[in-house]
This record gives sequence, structure tokens and C-alpha cells, in this order.
Amino acid sequence: MKQLSRLFVVGLLVLGFNSLQAQDEDNPWQISFGVNAVDFYPTSDLSSWGNEYFNVNDHWNILPSLSYVGISRSIGDGLSVGVRGSINRIDKFGDVEVPDLSYYGLDGTIKYNFINPNDMEGFFSVVDPFVEIGGGYTWVSDIGAGTVNGGVGMNVWFSEQVGLTLQSSYKHSFEDYLNSHFQHMLGIAIKFGGTDTDGDGIYDKDDACPEVPGLEIFNGCPDSDGDGIEDSKDRCPNDAGPKEFNGCPDSDGDGIPDIDDACPNEAGLAELNGCPDADGDGIADKDDECPNEAGPAENNGCPWPDKDGDGIYDKDDLCPDVPGVVANRGCPEITEAVRKTLNDYAKTILFDTGKASIKERSAEVLQNIVGILNEYSWAKFTIDGHTDSVGSESLNQKLSEERAYSVMNYLIENGVASNRLKAAGYGESRPIADNKTSSGRKTNRRVEINLVKE
Repeated sequence: MKQLSRLFVVGLLVLGFNSLQAQDEDNPWQISFGVNAVDFYPTSDLSSWGNEYFNVNDHWNILPSLSYVGISRSIGDGLSVGVRGSINRIDKFGDVEVPDLSYYGLDGTIKYNFINPNDMEGFFSVVDPFVEIGGGYTWVSDIGAGTVNGGVGMNVWFSEQVGLTLQSSYKHSFEDYLNSHFQHMLGIAIKFGGTDTDGDGIYDKDDACPEVPGLEIFNGCPDSDGDGIEDSKDRCPNDAGPKEFNGCPDSDGDGIPDIDDACPNEAGLAELNGCPDADGDGIADKDDECPNEAGPAENNGCPWPDKDGDGIYDKDDLCPDVPGVVANRGCPEITEAVRKTLNDYAKTILFDTGKASIKERSAEVLQNIVGILNEYSWAKFTIDGHTDSVGSESLNQKLSEERAYSVMNYLIENGVASNRLKAAGYGESRPIADNKTSSGRKTNRRVEINLVKE
């Protein structure tokens, strides 16, 4: 019988600890084990209960070893169901001493806990009172009988899962040959069964990030950089930063978080993605070839050069080495006097009668014209030929063109760039004097050199 009792206790222990493998949410399982005391003092003598109930020395049978094991499972609303096995050695049967008798009890339980310590603060987060009813079968020596049981007790929790349990139950026998009796228990209670996959102390059912260790304040989700913003809402989960930047740092303090800052270590401007612009030309210093001198983007942030200081950039200045005017694209203005001189010379060029060949005595005049054109080397000119009205109109047109081209070719041969000159003939169509007089016809036979205005 003693071997059987040992096997029974070991079996209950194995049952309890194996239940650890069948865990459920929020620690619904509880295993308790400890010592029990059995009191067979006559329970029918109600008047003596108050005096004898705590008569440990005279009435209580205590086996000084592990003598009970119980396991229960919560079914919600403070209720739990379970099973408990106990053994003892009876040498006091009320006031009568008896030879050692074996005692075995196997009981089913329904327990109601008045509070949930995890939801409480202060005293009731530690002390957890309960009542219990149930039934079972009890053997004393080889005699057994069914019992109906009722009891009260409390758990005193040292932590969320481990505590001390104290209980007293009355076991009423259905058979005369087994006396009704009290059974008192003192032991250790362990709650278990809640799943915490990531081991952060927050059960999976309450853990928004059950597979990653996290913080209770964030429902079990992590805050890797410790900036008070959970990783899922943190744009920079591995670099601490303020909430105003969604958890990202701003190393240079320019109000632009590093993640959006092209120059995170230099304070800069939002419109330049956080980069500085020392010369204020709208080009970030890192892209500005002249960061301390304002200049346009098309010149990489450098100012356009103006060698002659006329206010017209060299890129737009046809005469970058000579001060000029905007109207003349940076070149000096050719005065009316110069133009008149040029045309006065041109009108004295002499041709052989009825031909386009230039007379030799006009060479000096032509050289003077070359000098004037080269002095204004940026300017372009047209050479226009004209005739009087003597002869046919078609012959006059042809002659005027040939004389204009004859002058242009001379100028080109004497150093004037060809791209600066154009020639045209107008025949008798543009007279400047009366063709009815010889002096008027002489005046109309002419070559003009005119400035081209672009």
C-alpha cells in the first residue's frame, strides 16, 4: 500500500508537470503541492468545533513530507476545475490513538476565486481568497467511501505565478463506516500556461509583437533605439530621435531630420534638402563651384565673367575686351559721324565707265575704308550698289550688283573678314538725286556701306 501511495503521488506530479506542455493563455493552469493534515475529531459534535478545530497536537494527523498534489484549470469568471490527490498516516482518530493507518484521497474540485490578483493593486494583488466544493473518494486502510467536500482558502502570491496556498476542507462521508472529517492543506501554488513566445513578460494574447521582445508600454512591441517611439511608428527605429521627426535624429539641428537631409552634419535650408548656401544664390554649397560668390545655376554657382566691366557678361558680350553698350551687344557704339565718314569714302569709289572694275586711284579710299571696318571688327556691314537711270533697268540692276561685289571682294582681299560683309545691288530703284540732270545722275551712281543692326 505504501508503494502504491508513492506511485500515486509521483503520477500526479507527472500529470501536473506534463500539463506545462499544454499551455493556454494567461496562466489558466495551477498546480499546488505541499503537506496536509487530517482531523477525525467527531464532526457531529458542533458545540466542540470552535475549541477543537485548531487542536493540532491532539487531533491532527500530519505526514511530514510531500503529501498532496493538485492541479486545476480556469474556465473563466473566477471558476476553475481540478483534481487533487493526497496521502497521510492516521494515528489519531479523534481522541483515540490508533495504529498507523494509511489514508488516501482522490477528489475533484470546483473552485471560485473572488478576485483576480493581476487586476488588483495593494493587498488584493497579493492575497487571493477562494471557496471550493467537490467530491471524491477516500480510503482509510482498506476501507473507502465517497465524500462530498466544501472548503475555504486563500493564495498569497509572491509573484505573478508563484505563491503560498492555505486551505481547509470538510469532507462528508456517505457511508457510516468512514467518518466525516476535516482536511487542512498548506503548500506552494504555481500558475502557468500563458504563452510568451518572445519572452518579454507579455503574453502573446496581449502582445502586439509576439515574436519580438518589447515593452509593456507599447503592448509588447520594441523600441530599439529607446526614444519612446515604438519601432513600427519610428521612421528611424535604430537611431533615437524626437516625436516631431517621427523618431529620426536631426544631427545638425536645422529642423530637417537626417533621413531627409542631404547634408546631415551641416545646418542648411529646407528648400535645398538641408544643405547650406553660403552665398545665397540658391545653389547648395556642395554643388556650388563658387560657394562664397553668388552665381547662376547654369554656371555652376559661379558669377559670369565681365572682363571689360561694361555690365555685359562675357558670354553675351561680342566685344568682351572692350567696354560697350547693351544695344550693341557689349560692343562700343559706332557713332553717326563714323558712319557718315564711311559712306563719304564709299561714294568716292570710281569705276570704269559701264563696268564693275575699280579705278586704281580709288585704292587709297578703299584702304581708308578697310581701316575703319577693322577698327570696328565686331560690326557687320552691307555694301549696296546703285546706278542712274540711263540704260535699261535690267542692265542697271546687273551693274549695281557687280560693283557692290567688286568692292566687297576688294575689302575681303585686304583683311576684312568675309562673314562681316554682304553685297547687294539696287540698280536705279533708289535714287538720291534727280536723274534728269548730269549732276543728279552722277550722285545716283554710288556705292554705300551701311552698318547692320542685329
